[in-house]
Amino acid sequence: MARILLVEDDAHMAAGLQYNLAREGHAVQRAGDGETGLRMALEERPDLVVLDVMLPVLDGFGVLERLRREGSRVPVIVLSARGDDADRVRGFAVGADDYVAKPFGIGDLLARIRRRLGEPTTPPARFDLGEAQVDLDDLVIVRHGARAPLTPTEVSILRYLHAKPGVTVTRDELLRRIWGVGAGMSRTLDTHVARLRRKIEADPARPRHILTVHAVGYRLVP
Repeated sequence: MARILLVEDDAHMAAGLQYNLAREGHAVQRAGDGETGLRMALEERPDLVVLDVMLPVLDGFGVLERLRREGSRVPVIVLSARGDDADRVRGFAVGADDYVAKPFGIGDLLARIRRRLGEPTTPPARFDLGEAQVDLDDLVIVRHGARAPLTPTEVSILRYLHAKPGVTVTRDELLRRIWGVGAGMSRTLDTHVARLRRKIEADPARPRHILTVHAVGYRLVP
């Protein structure tokens, strides 16, 4: 059983989601506006947050930005009636772990929640990439003494690539592993890889550690 915080101002939708999550065996807390949701996420420390974008007082993107700024790494699944690429990219850029466009099937949402909650725990993962020291447990990269925090999505990408050093991982494989989707999220993957390169590489324009294999995917070179 997981503790899930549901931040949704539509009472009818919130009730339906709470009912289905409870049937899955989860303990669900609800918040009807962004400020309350932010406070509960920080104070109650849930195992996962389901976060609507269109919220009163403080919208979902604002909640997520402040949540990450406070150091919270709780997995967050964003719900939004706005399913265009710009909003998806913005959601992942501010720290979302998954993005579900409304209307959605409850089965799809529950599957995504299970995937986020069911990711296996792993031993401490600390390794060097050139001049950068990567700590996947503490969600940080240290380079020349400067600390750059990692988002949960960036950790998932690095962990997956690091498990296959020197091996080319296809874009579709990464997309399915991280987001559970196919090629439609390619631009989002590119955005996260570009951010990782800025944190790791001496020259992000000429990467030495996270390499692009043209028309195929990415390869991590320790």
